[in-house]
Amino acid sequence: MSELQAIRQKAADAVNCQSVTLPSGLTVLCRTMPGYSSVHAMYATAFGSVVRNFTLNGRAVELPAGTAHFLEHKMFESEQGDAFDLYARTGASANAFTSYDRTCYIFTSTQKTDENLDILLNMVGHPWFTEATIAKEQGIIGQEIKMYDDSPDWRLLNALFRCLYREHSIRDDIAGTTQSIAQLTPELLYACTDAFYRPGSMVLSVAGNITLEQAVEACRRCGLYDAADQPEVTVSFPNESGELPAREAHLTMPVNKPCFALGYREKPIEKGDIRTEILADMLPDLVCGGMTELYRKLYDEALVNPEFSGDDISIDGCCVIAFTGESEDPQRVAAMVRGEIARLRREGVDPELFTLVKNQMYGELLADMECVDDAAEEIGMACLKGRTLVQEIETLAALTVEDANAAFQTMMLDENCAYVQIDPQE
Repeated sequence: MSELQAIRQKAADAVNCQSVTLPSGLTVLCRTMPGYSSVHAMYATAFGSVVRNFTLNGRAVELPAGTAHFLEHKMFESEQGDAFDLYARTGASANAFTSYDRTCYIFTSTQKTDENLDILLNMVGHPWFTEATIAKEQGIIGQEIKMYDDSPDWRLLNALFRCLYREHSIRDDIAGTTQSIAQLTPELLYACTDAFYRPGSMVLSVAGNITLEQAVEACRRCGLYDAADQPEVTVSFPNESGELPAREAHLTMPVNKPCFALGYREKPIEKGDIRTEILADMLPDLVCGGMTELYRKLYDEALVNPEFSGDDISIDGCCVIAFTGESEDPQRVAAMVRGEIARLRREGVDPELFTLVKNQMYGELLADMECVDDAAEEIGMACLKGRTLVQEIETLAALTVEDANAAFQTMMLDENCAYVQIDPQE
């Protein structure tokens, strides 16, 4: 084995975990971490806010905006009471979150691991909805929606997505609107759990002071071990091309200084194309990451603050690369970013910078695997995407500067670019 192969093998071993697929179809992942006293668990499904239309055993179901997020809130409630009360008795810290493409239920604890796993699995495995409880939650989430409306970061991204996409449901807020969630019924929520909350559609990932056998035994106790029927579910998304709906958008809000977003609509990345996903994640750091000359110039001239960054999002039917931040001269910053992209397209990426960014991505992934919370969530997120962290790190290892240069020829093109700015209110 060569020295390079040995290094790659060592890196792959550092992100590895145990896994098993139960007869029910549920995938269980475990990263046992000797010497750690805490346990972090995540029970997740690839059902996020962008799923708005699907078929369940041949029956078409149409969902209002905000359904996945609303369902996340409702899963903590049962006929026996609130799951947070049960967690309080065990001393666990519990939460949940909904993104564009997933919903995740989590807890962290240092004791009573088996009891906490039972709470988590039973809570998500036994949904309970009534007209009365839905009406109560509609009022609570209505207040949360107003909070999002007051968030400049959230408004900025939402406006950017509406410039880039005409039909894709990423245009809509994850929480929906007070009008959209008012359309929810028990029947619609049960259709979602029947389609996306069956064992074969979910993953349980755990890390820390726990073993795979312990997690599997919890699944057995909660009725998630034996073979179960898996419904036929199909989900479709529009594949958009052609002219953008809008090139620019300008808003005003009570902010201290202007906020901006420069975004590019990319071709949707095929599921399983880890290489393109990693390149999309890498390109913003090659343009204006903390190790680039452009970032230093922007920072030295006080054009941006440390929050300025580039990022990407890739989900079914949608891929966006965006640069966001605050600036007293946001249009100048956006012009400098576009100019740097054009330069890199002409001249290519500095090989030394490419190596630094690649090593930084290695380091971030390996650092995550040393944190109980991040380890459980990283292995679970990779599984929801149909791959492992070992495959991710092996794909990263194989990338070359030539791959990055080729990506610059087809990505972040001017014709797919939109700009959004939020100015302070007078």
